[in-house]
Amino acid sequence: MRSDDPTKPPPTTDPATEVLALLEASGALRRGHFQLSSGLHSPAYVQCALLLEEPRRARRVGELLAARLAGVPVDSVLSPALGGVIIGHEVAAALGVPFRFAERVDAALALRRGFALREGERVVVIEDVVTTGKSTRESVELALAAGAVISGVGAILDRSSGPLGLPVPLTALARLDLPAHPPESCPLCAAGSAPEKPGSRPRPA
Repeated sequence: MRSDDPTKPPPTTDPATEVLALLEASGALRRGHFQLSSGLHSPAYVQCALLLEEPRRARRVGELLAARLAGVPVDSVLSPALGGVIIGHEVAAALGVPFRFAERVDAALALRRGFALREGERVVVIEDVVTTGKSTRESVELALAAGAVISGVGAILDRSSGPLGLPVPLTALARLDLPAHPPESCPLCAAGSAPEKPGSRPRPA
């Protein structure tokens, strides 16, 4: 068994500071030239899979996010695959409610594997990182179409730069103001750099 504890927080009680420290310590915050799953280009990329690969660390982050959602009425947690699956499950475990995930079928999010939402079910949508909010909005729309009620939306990290078009405010553990550019106006592309494509959302051919 490892002697170090990957969930050991820094000497602070501030969740944002703790999560940012865990992102750095896990190597989840990368610098370079990246094409995000949104299609935007950025000089930084957050790979939350690295943050969450240690089960104890994933549990800790899930507990922190669940604590931020305390007081929100919730019957279940819904996350978009792939990025939201681990943190969504950990938040659901901390809240003591069922967890479901949506996955892409012909480019649209859908509930599969026997998952279903009932009329009036109070759903919290959980993501890892929110940039444009596309998959978050799709998850919200999927739940609403099933007759569920969106009572909360949460994420580990908010790196959005404008309105997200969500029915409730986004609750995030931390915020990073990282630049993101359309490919046609990306200064890194203009300098001759080719982007790395580490995102989890399939890009259209």
